[in-house]
Amino acid sequence: MTHHEVEKYRTPVRVLHWIHAGSFVILFLTGLVLFIPGLAFLAEDSWTRLIHRIFAAIFVVAPVIYIILNPKSMARGLKLAFSWGKDDMGWLKAAPGYYFQGYEEGMPPQDSMNTGQKMWWLMVIVFGVIFVITGAIMWFAKTAAPPAVLQWMVFIHDISFIATGTMFFLHIYLGVFHPLMTESWNAMASGKISKEYAKAHHARWYAEISKDKE
Repeated sequence: MTHHEVEKYRTPVRVLHWIHAGSFVILFLTGLVLFIPGLAFLAEDSWTRLIHRIFAAIFVVAPVIYIILNPKSMARGLKLAFSWGKDDMGWLKAAPGYYFQGYEEGMPPQDSMNTGQKMWWLMVIVFGVIFVITGAIMWFAKTAAPPAVLQWMVFIHDISFIATGTMFFLHIYLGVFHPLMTESWNAMASGKISKEYAKAHHARWYAEISKDKE
């Protein structure tokens, strides 16, 4: 890391991110096979179901391991996801002008996660728990649970699938392709961003870490 860069994400965070993202993609694709009737032929012999279950286990185990190894980091992340204030409301108001017109002046200073990232992180936590609960009931209580319960689990699982799938594609677009988010990919690939990018996109966080280094 050069003196013109700051560390945005530590290695354990990036490893968890890529494992979780990769497992989500596989879960999304294998779930799509079950969700769209026209693709049902791909689920013959249940091989897509097997793959879905394998990566569902990875999706659950990876964050559990991270929590055990990095409890303080996870606690900070959870606190950030559920901490919302007036700057977040200001971000939501300013976001259309910022992302569609590049108008930065109205955007309030952001923390290590901007409000959009916090929104996605909050969705990952909430819907992740929903996925685990509904998926576990469909998997392990398939013969024991009442049919009505299973139907509700499938419905809730599908709604969660639609919501997270939509937000996931938006997350990819903003992180990889949007012209203003020039260092988002680099932040998660190498863990580092330039000081200029940090000041522009995460001013509050940059001020805090700069103060700590004084």
